Amino acid sequence: MLEQILLCYPLADVFSLVDFLPDSHRAFLQGKKVTTTFIQKLPFAKSKYRAYLPLMPLAIEQLDLSAYDLILSSSHAVAKGVITDPDQLHICMCYSPMRYAWDLQHQYLKESGLDRGIKGWFAKYLLHRLRIWDLRSAYGVDQFIAISKFVARRIHKVYRRDSVVIYPPVATDEFTLRQNKEDFYFTASRLVPYKKIELIVEAFASMPNKRLIVIGAGPDFAKIKKIATPNVTMMGYQSHAVLLEHLQKTKAFIFAAEEDFGIAPLEAQACGTPVIAFGKGGALETIRGAENQIPRTGMFFDQQTVPSLCAAIDVFEGLFPAIAPQDCRDQALKFSPEHFRKSLEDCVDKAIKAFYQRDL
Repeated sequence: MLEQILLCYPLADVFSLVDFLPDSHRAFLQGKKVTTTFIQKLPFAKSKYRAYLPLMPLAIEQLDLSAYDLILSSSHAVAKGVITDPDQLHICMCYSPMRYAWDLQHQYLKESGLDRGIKGWFAKYLLHRLRIWDLRSAYGVDQFIAISKFVARRIHKVYRRDSVVIYPPVATDEFTLRQNKEDFYFTASRLVPYKKIELIVEAFASMPNKRLIVIGAGPDFAKIKKIATPNVTMMGYQSHAVLLEHLQKTKAFIFAAEEDFGIAPLEAQACGTPVIAFGKGGALETIRGAENQIPRTGMFFDQQTVPSLCAAIDVFEGLFPAIAPQDCRDQALKFSPEHFRKSLEDCVDKAIKAFYQRDL
């Protein structure tokens, strides 16, 4: 996302809480020097910067942006909290209000083992203070941009603010079309609880006549591998080339998470591959999976349960021959980097015009 923003505004300066990107991953910054906060110099910040979450609101407020007329914040947590004055236009690209502090607090605390005990009470108090700051800092944003209608609803729920929806860019040129598909299903993800890879593996364990390949590593790998049956192949972490090959060859990509947007289903569709997805969140906006959506590029299942997913796969078997790879590809192209850049530039131009005409 930041790469595409900088392509739109190549003269922009870049500020960040921390910057530990290796030299091999800095090309998208176009040689820019990144101004960081005091967290950059704190002990173990390179590997443990997340532990400094309680200090991040204070840190972001110390960035001096007084020399700028336009501030674009790319914010999944605290970036929108930069301090601006009444003559500065602040546009926030919001990936979501902090999910762990708002609607998913209880889930995050439970998964982190912080739902009880002294540490749990400390975490709950910290999140309480973060919510107060998060709401206050939203007042300094002049225009919110949401990455999906789903996130726009969350922004309105938390901040009571309207948003312009601009979908994130998908590297459609890197995921190329393949017409011929093979007889296996595929999923790829970091193996963490909310991605629901365990659910997918359990579903295929109950369907021994259907083959599943899983690419991805993470803390749940060993746990999921234990329940994998012979028809399920766990490949662990793989290179981009191996991921691309499987996305191109599979008859369908399985996506069981509830995501704010979800890049992976669009990468699959860019390869001409249909998607079987949980019917909630951003997937509803990126996959043509409803019965009345023609041409279809996939289908949805209603519940994050084994029976619901199995039933969807059975229905998909009948739909598969009628889903054209080119239709899937065409759907993904609606989310190209070129489309993102044009939408962003149009939104910023409109916001600038409205901001500087407000007193006329």
